[in-house]
Amino acid sequence: MSQQRLGLRRLIQIVRRHKLPVGIMVALGLLAGGGYASFNPALVTSTALVLLPQAGQSALNVAGVNPYLETQEVIAKSIPVFVAALPHVRPATSLNKLRLAVEIGSESDDIISVSAKEKSAADAAATANAVAGSYISYTGSESTPGGRVQAQLLQRAANNAEKGRVAELVNYGIYALLGALFGAFLGIVVAAAVGRRDRRLRRRDEIANCIGVPVLAAFPVGHPSSAGKWTSLLEDYKPGALHALQLRNAIKHLEMAAADASPGSGNGRWSCTVLSLSSDPRALGLGPQLAVFAASQGIPTALVIGPQQDAKVTATLRAACAAPPASPERPGPLRLVVSDSDSGTEVPPDVTLAVVVAVVDGRNPHVPATMRTSATLLGVSAGAATADELARVAISAVAGGREITGILVADPDSDDATAGRLPQPVQHAVPRGQRAMPTRVTRIATEIRR
Repeated sequence: MSQQRLGLRRLIQIVRRHKLPVGIMVALGLLAGGGYASFNPALVTSTALVLLPQAGQSALNVAGVNPYLETQEVIAKSIPVFVAALPHVRPATSLNKLRLAVEIGSESDDIISVSAKEKSAADAAATANAVAGSYISYTGSESTPGGRVQAQLLQRAANNAEKGRVAELVNYGIYALLGALFGAFLGIVVAAAVGRRDRRLRRRDEIANCIGVPVLAAFPVGHPSSAGKWTSLLEDYKPGALHALQLRNAIKHLEMAAADASPGSGNGRWSCTVLSLSSDPRALGLGPQLAVFAASQGIPTALVIGPQQDAKVTATLRAACAAPPASPERPGPLRLVVSDSDSGTEVPPDVTLAVVVAVVDGRNPHVPATMRTSATLLGVSAGAATADELARVAISAVAGGREITGILVADPDSDDATAGRLPQPVQHAVPRGQRAMPTRVTRIATEIRR
């Protein structure tokens, strides 16, 4: 899986699979953007207008510039004007910062604009009015360079608080959105990197191909964490129509496998072992749910919990099966059998199907000494095991005389459109006196036994 090309569809699947960490990254980015906006609010601009006397204006020069207006703009942003305005600006600031915050322009040939940018509308208005007033006082004195000018305040800078709030909200929204986008980008990058290195199998075709065995059924399973919840599952489990059809086909496969294993026996009894990994607790419910469904179809069924390689995994299930029925709602044909050894397992004689639950260690699998069954199924959850782990379980089963004939998948991935069916090979007649070629797993198991 790690070698697949990372296309858009697979990237979407990986993101959906890791939606929780991606969502956390988006939330963190949103908070970071909002926090940055809180400490760096949008600046609000407020403008005061100063009217110049008509008598002092001069005509435009050849270049189309009014020398008188340019002179007044230079005076308005001179150091004496800013120094005189400093005591009245809000908030208190330095001369250099004040000069950066204030912009002098002209609305027409007889109007000068004084604009100030501050974090609040009130401060911007106070600063603009302070500089405009300082300019009017400075140009109205006799000692002003260029002569006295009787300028007057045409329009005071307004304290537009509503405009400031709108600007603040817009600024907050922009930075929060940018933070969320950046967090989503980081989350997707991390999820893609993790997904490309993830060797666990999720698609049914991948699970089937890794050991060359078809998937018989894939359905959601319960995840009981106590004996009481296991009891509820054994009493109340009812699959949907689609999953019921798959379970019915799986039971038919088990019946056919029993007939092939013991042709002409005619006893009408068949059994299966459902092997799962101790590192995959979700798959533990496959066997019990298969047994409950078979019992609900009128098949006398026994659910057998025998000795396990890891007894802790099946401890609550064993306790639920060992306890007496808490209510008469449990399907009548279902029998619960618990044993501590292969020889001590006694299945009632009226049972037609026995489902044995067995759990092995994926790293060092060893099939426990449970009762012998006519078929062995591998139970695995989507995204819970690697190809190497499943191959080791299959080899261990074959080495113990139990060849896996089918796979049950728990909690299949919603994005998985595959069926887990293997292509049917062309059948060639085997000449009399020759044996069929063994499968790859069988050959490896034979070598291990030697």
